[in-house]
Amino acid sequence: MILSPFAANPFVKDVVIDSVLAFFGGMFINLMKVMIVPLVSISLAMGAASIGDVKKLRRIGTKVLGFYFATTAIAVAIGLFVAKITNVGKGMIHGNLPKGEYEIAQQSKLIDVLLDMIPKNIVNAMSEEKMLAIIIFFLLLGVAITALGDKVKNLKTLLEEANELVLKMVELIMQVAPLGVFALISKVVASTGIDVLVKLIGFVVVTLIAFVIHTGVYQIMLVGMAKMNPIKFFKNFLNVVSVAFSTSSSNATIPVNIETLSEKFGVSEEISSFTIPLGATVNMDGTAIMQGVAAVFIANLYSIHLGPTQYIGIILTAVLASVGTAGVPGAGMLMLSLVLKQAGLPLEGIGVVIGVDRIIDMFRTVVNITGDAVCTIVVARSENEIREVNNNEFYD
Repeated sequence: MILSPFAANPFVKDVVIDSVLAFFGGMFINLMKVMIVPLVSISLAMGAASIGDVKKLRRIGTKVLGFYFATTAIAVAIGLFVAKITNVGKGMIHGNLPKGEYEIAQQSKLIDVLLDMIPKNIVNAMSEEKMLAIIIFFLLLGVAITALGDKVKNLKTLLEEANELVLKMVELIMQVAPLGVFALISKVVASTGIDVLVKLIGFVVVTLIAFVIHTGVYQIMLVGMAKMNPIKFFKNFLNVVSVAFSTSSSNATIPVNIETLSEKFGVSEEISSFTIPLGATVNMDGTAIMQGVAAVFIANLYSIHLGPTQYIGIILTAVLASVGTAGVPGAGMLMLSLVLKQAGLPLEGIGVVIGVDRIIDMFRTVVNITGDAVCTIVVARSENEIREVNNNEFYD
């Protein structure tokens, strides 16, 4: 804001904006970009490998994964729809951004997007950052590890250790996030003016509206699939919501979520101990909504047209990427970079939305863990794994 009136000054433009701010902002973007492939690949393999005994859990696992993927697809579609009809970010043109490098992705046909999901060479796919191909390959790797069981226990241990290493690297990168975010936002505001901050308010509001709509979807599922009173559910689920809101971490909410489902709703711990930890890894409806809204917001911000192919690609990527979204604060922003890359949108747009990500993160974590709980109740109900608690006053 302070630099905006002086943006035309050669010293301010060339030294402060295009050199100092561009360097620190670019450094942060590069640190995020370098973590995309290792985070996605290792997290995906770990998520699939954590299922355990495929034969024993096939029936329940099919229900759970089907529910998670379906609700995530609905979530990102809601995010895209709400963002599209509200035209969030429209009218803000980033004049300093070259558009040519993004036009290639917009010309892709649907058949090309589908074919790109099948990697011909995983090394090339990783070097060229073909994210859908990477996702498919490492999902298959995780399934294979599960099928082989103890035969590859050393490989699974190696993956677990690699996953810890990658998450620690992400944590270290996030420690320099304030500097990078400051540089990115300052550069954008100095170049385009205060109007960009006004657009961010619209981005937050639209995202929250999409969250509310998706919460309504959960209520419909509770009534239609679990025969449960949704008002009583949310009233007795507030303790879990408070933990999720304050920590912004699905993983941190796992213990209280399992305990609440067992003690207040009578869900078998055999079910919840499988669905809740798995959901913290593969079920990220709130994150998917944010990615959908952010993709449209950034496209409008940079005056880039999104066609049907890009929308389909965003939905597919967001659904598959949810498997690799670690349940820790801030990880969703790294996954957003994956979605933007697949859609051919500039990663620099992350520098705009990341300024309000901490606020949105609290709300989207609540949506994430609520989806885990709703799925658990629906599956437990279908498996007759709900015991008598408080005269089962929640169920009709």
